[in-house]
Amino acid sequence: MLYVLSGTNRPGSRTRQVAEVVAEHLKKYKSDIEIIDLAKLPYSELTGQHYSGQGLHTEFTKAIEKVNDSEGLVIVTPEYNGSMPGALKYFIDHWSYPRSFEFRPVAFVGLGFRWGGLRPVEHLQQVFNYRNAFAYPERVFITNIGDALKDGKIVDKNVTDLLDKQANGFVRFITALKSQNLFPVSK
Repeated sequence: MLYVLSGTNRPGSRTRQVAEVVAEHLKKYKSDIEIIDLAKLPYSELTGQHYSGQGLHTEFTKAIEKVNDSEGLVIVTPEYNGSMPGALKYFIDHWSYPRSFEFRPVAFVGLGFRWGGLRPVEHLQQVFNYRNAFAYPERVFITNIGDALKDGKIVDKNVTDLLDKQANGFVRFITALKSQNLFPVSK
C-alpha cells in the first residue's frame, strides 16, 4: 500500500485537497492508495510522554503502523513560517527508527505561494536522508496555490503534468527498489 500524507492538521486545508489529487494520479499506476490525514488525528491528547511511543492514542498508533507497513510515502506539505507545519514534524517525531524510516521510499509535494513549499520539502529531505530513507528525486512544487487549485482540482496543466510524471516515476522507483531487495525494514 502507498500512502499520501496530508501534512497539516488544519481542517479543510488545501493540503488535503492536493493530497487527494496526488492520490488520483498515483491510482493510475497503482491501485492501493490511501491518504493519512493529520487533521483527523487527536493532537490535543498528546503530551511529551508520548515520544516513547507508549500510550499513544490509537488513531496515532494506527497512522504510524500505516507508515511502518507502507511500500512508500508521498508527503504533501504546505509551507508554514518557512518550514513544514509543526503538526507534521510532531507526527514524524513519534515514528520509530529504523522501522518507520530505513529504506522507506518517499516522495515530496510542496505547496505554497511564491516558492511553492520549497523550504519545507528541503527540511523534510534532510530528516528523511538523515534516517536513511530513499528519497525520490523528482519533487513537485506548487506555487501560487490559490490560483493553481480551484474547487479541489489543479487547474494548472504544468502542475498536473508534473504530478503525473512524479506518480509514474515514484511507482517505478519502488518497483526497482523491490527488485533489488532494497526495501523498508520490517521490524
